[in-house]
Amino acid sequence: MAVYDLEEQEQISELKAWWAQYGNLVATIAALVALASVGWQGWQWYQNRNAAEAGALYHAVQKAADGNEAQQARDAAGRLIGDYPGTTYAQLGALLSAGTQFRAGELDNAQAQLEWAVDKGQDPALRDLARLRLATVLLQKGEFDAALARLQAAPVEAYAARFSDLRGDVLAAQGKAAEARNAYQAAIDALAREGEQAVTLREVVRVKLESLEG
Repeated sequence: MAVYDLEEQEQISELKAWWAQYGNLVATIAALVALASVGWQGWQWYQNRNAAEAGALYHAVQKAADGNEAQQARDAAGRLIGDYPGTTYAQLGALLSAGTQFRAGELDNAQAQLEWAVDKGQDPALRDLARLRLATVLLQKGEFDAALARLQAAPVEAYAARFSDLRGDVLAAQGKAAEARNAYQAAIDALAREGEQAVTLREVVRVKLESLEG
């Protein structure tokens, strides 16, 4: 029994010595781990709350857009962009509201929201869709050079044909028939790779190409 008592005393002495050397470090690490856990939980709560609030604002944009209420859509999208600019909801809200502004003839308002989606949006595909729609607005306003500038950078593959088609429209509006034909042909070639789902649009572009050749 004395041997065990001696061994136990030695172990206790070693533990005390180890704790005296490393105890503060262990306590600090434990505190940091606890703080990190609390911080992570807080961040998750914050993110979930923001997502819920952004979703509610996007629903308000949708409701206004469905009713063709341009002012309400613009206001809700403005709050969404201002309060939650880093969310996908903000990009989608800007695109949806801009479409409502365009249909209402509010081209300047549509342009402003699309410019935000192009310049500040996080998702690359949504940025390219916004560029395409922004160029359409600029074409409608007669700002041909600005429209072409927005179409200059190559988009994601899914929008390649639409970019070429719209570039053809802008060039045709400028009276640049040869360049417009090249753009339309590029659109037709890209649409051919999309298969049957792009037949209708390919026919529309083909008609525009033939009208320039006539």
